[in-house]
Amino acid sequence: MLPEKSSFPMCYGSERTVPIAALKAGNIVLARTGEKIPVDGVVVGGRASVNQAPITGESVPQDKTEGAEVFAGTIVEAGALDIRTEKVGGDTIFSRIIALVENAEAEAAPVQKLADKVAGWLIPVVFVFLIVVFLVTRDVSKIVTLLIFTSPAELGLATPIVMIAAIARAARSGILIKGGLYLEQLAKADAIAFDKTGTLTANKPLVVDVKVTNPDFSETTLLRIAAAADRRSAHPLAKAVVEAAAEDGITVPEPENYEQVQGRGVRATVEGRTVLVGNPALLRENGVSIAYAVEDRDRTPVHVAVDGRFCGIIFIADTLRPGAREAIAALKENGVRHIVMLTGDNQTTANAIARDLGVDEVKADLMPEDKVAMIADLQKRGYKVAMVGDGVNDAPALARADIGIAMGGGGTQAALEAADIALMTDDLGKIVGARTIARRAYRTVQENLWVGVGVVHVLGITAALMGWIGPIQAAFIHLGPDVLVFLNSVKLLRVRIAEA
Repeated sequence: MLPEKSSFPMCYGSERTVPIAALKAGNIVLARTGEKIPVDGVVVGGRASVNQAPITGESVPQDKTEGAEVFAGTIVEAGALDIRTEKVGGDTIFSRIIALVENAEAEAAPVQKLADKVAGWLIPVVFVFLIVVFLVTRDVSKIVTLLIFTSPAELGLATPIVMIAAIARAARSGILIKGGLYLEQLAKADAIAFDKTGTLTANKPLVVDVKVTNPDFSETTLLRIAAAADRRSAHPLAKAVVEAAAEDGITVPEPENYEQVQGRGVRATVEGRTVLVGNPALLRENGVSIAYAVEDRDRTPVHVAVDGRFCGIIFIADTLRPGAREAIAALKENGVRHIVMLTGDNQTTANAIARDLGVDEVKADLMPEDKVAMIADLQKRGYKVAMVGDGVNDAPALARADIGIAMGGGGTQAALEAADIALMTDDLGKIVGARTIARRAYRTVQENLWVGVGVVHVLGITAALMGWIGPIQAAFIHLGPDVLVFLNSVKLLRVRIAEA
């Protein structure tokens, strides 16, 4: 949700709080640390790190300075920005996403249940059959017997009991399914599209490598002094450095002096030495020469300098969610023919993640409407598509897909509302479990219809036509299919799936 009110400076010296509805293009809006940006606009002052993952899907917060574009619904992680309003209300990217969800839901064609299809042609055939038998035999007792066996009453049990049992079994495993219709859709899905950030990856920056360029430092020493400088910073990359030092058991000292340089990094005094930790611009502005070129879009480099000398680089990246690789492999074994990764992140980062996971197709640099177009393209190519996501930017694609699956643990309200299935934890193995239950349920419905209803009724009708049984025997025997359908359905409560 966007904030209901926002502050904006008055004559660059004062500010006042007004309702969002009162903002107009050209107004200057102030967004502080921890606040959601309320408008689409351009930065005209200040520096800040902005988390754009809810809108663009980028895994690492972006540094924003004068001239940078920002979007409504994104979050200021650290710093403050003066933003010149360009779009408000229904014209923002955030509002366009909501409109895309509504349009996608309107375009999604409902699928008729299998039992309804069978009943549609079975009932007329039964009436014609009974009329023909009566005209030939003129035997009312035989017609009553046949009427008992040709009654499609079991069709009313064949599907609902299965769906109730399957949904209950899924709920026990933390998988919430919004209706039986979606079990059928998931069972038939042969392509799955995954969002990257927060779905296949943990959306938590972690230190993945340390490169030392000064022989006076070891990796441990470099990480220790960088963590000390970053200790008081709220920036996600700084937190990743501090957490990496803690995990390695490194004792991190308190900085004697500390200064946050917005859009650049930090400057601190650690054990009497001046430490710079941040991007290359921070080091250059302080007269430090960087003798190591970095061209690596897979990872974010954090440069470290001590007493005016460049000492090394700490590489930070978003990491795969635990179990992601195994879940992808299990889905392929489970009959999914095509797995796609859709992300707003850059192509290089997306390709690196895709290689680790073994997905079949990668599409990067996508806005929400591009994800919807990709889902539509997969459907045109003949696939039944499931979409898995967690962010606001995934909601339109979740609604457009044949079946939408939302990651509930860290997912947004928009994603949960647009999806047909919600996972109560961020365990991708739950998707495999949900599909296992769905396929078993769909198969059980078919068994109920063709064996519990079809075969038993054919045998009963044959016995009635041959005169072997009358109405009373038929009434007792007719209970058999009901019991058979019930027992076959409730076995779904015991389906074994992988648990987290």
